Amino acid sequence: MNRTSEPDPIRRVHAPGRVNLIGDHTDYTGGWVFPMAIDRGITLDARVGGVAITLSSDHDAADGSADRVVTFDVPITDASGVEAIEPAWGRFVAAMAYRIGASTGIVGSLTSTIPAGAGLSSSAALECAVGLALGFGGSPTELAVAAREAEHLATGVPTGIMDQLCIASAQEGHATMIDCRSLEVVHVPILGGVDVVVEFVSHRTLVGSAYSDRVAECAAAESEIGPLREARLDDVAAIANEVTRRRARHVVTENERVLAFADALAADDIETAGALMVASHASLRDDFETSTAMMDDAVERLLTIDGVAGARITGGGFGGCVVALTRPGVLEEGPNRWIVRASRGAHVVEQR
Repeated sequence: MNRTSEPDPIRRVHAPGRVNLIGDHTDYTGGWVFPMAIDRGITLDARVGGVAITLSSDHDAADGSADRVVTFDVPITDASGVEAIEPAWGRFVAAMAYRIGASTGIVGSLTSTIPAGAGLSSSAALECAVGLALGFGGSPTELAVAAREAEHLATGVPTGIMDQLCIASAQEGHATMIDCRSLEVVHVPILGGVDVVVEFVSHRTLVGSAYSDRVAECAAAESEIGPLREARLDDVAAIANEVTRRRARHVVTENERVLAFADALAADDIETAGALMVASHASLRDDFETSTAMMDDAVERLLTIDGVAGARITGGGFGGCVVALTRPGVLEEGPNRWIVRASRGAHVVEQR
């Protein structure tokens, strides 16, 4: 009697991008952040099986590379194997496969509505999508931890966990307030009385940027006054080095702004929430020095528009996007501007 083998399973997964409403460069010091998963993201369609991972992308990479296909064998038994993967965007895929110990491959395609280099966490979305496509069965927090470690392996940049934890755990209609020490997530409703608007200003990448320098400067501050999460401005004033002191002042005041922003949003106090975003941008510009002239100009232009309560650079800095909080209908969408809505976190859409 002839027997036919069962076809390999097909899995479709989706992982959203994220915009950070407030709380930048506080996650890697165990502080608070307030990001929101958005209705732009990455969808991965894959056939599961075999001993290789082969993925094609519908987008060129952020570095301009037009190589849209990556392929390599699994399992990857040595972390050094990740560095050899080409094209470079495939290192995020390989690092996630290595981190979760994938031994079964996938053949599939990636479609994305997140512009590469926009600072909307396309790499974290890719890591989470790959993890789910490869059958990762842990909790959202465990997925986020694995994806963050994959990011470190793929880039060498010591990023915090904000992006991955927001993308892995978000609930539709809610922002995610995250305690980056305990990894506790509080889902905060985004009420109908506001629009969250993202405007893409300039391409950026954290690789080769001063991001790692900022991490080191915060570590230097903590070596003098202890955890920045627990520090007060009086403690910060005692730091001898002027640059280190300004970096610490941003983190301490930004943590305060995140907590106040959450209260304002819960009270539907858009004016206070907007003012806190403006103060956050000023701190990132002056004390943390992660903004650019183009980003500053974009924020200032948005703030001249009636009904825009607040605007700021969002994400790791050095380019990317600005985010604005407005009354409904104040800003229209355009080629580089989107009204984004709070989205569900990474999930398996279909499996058969």
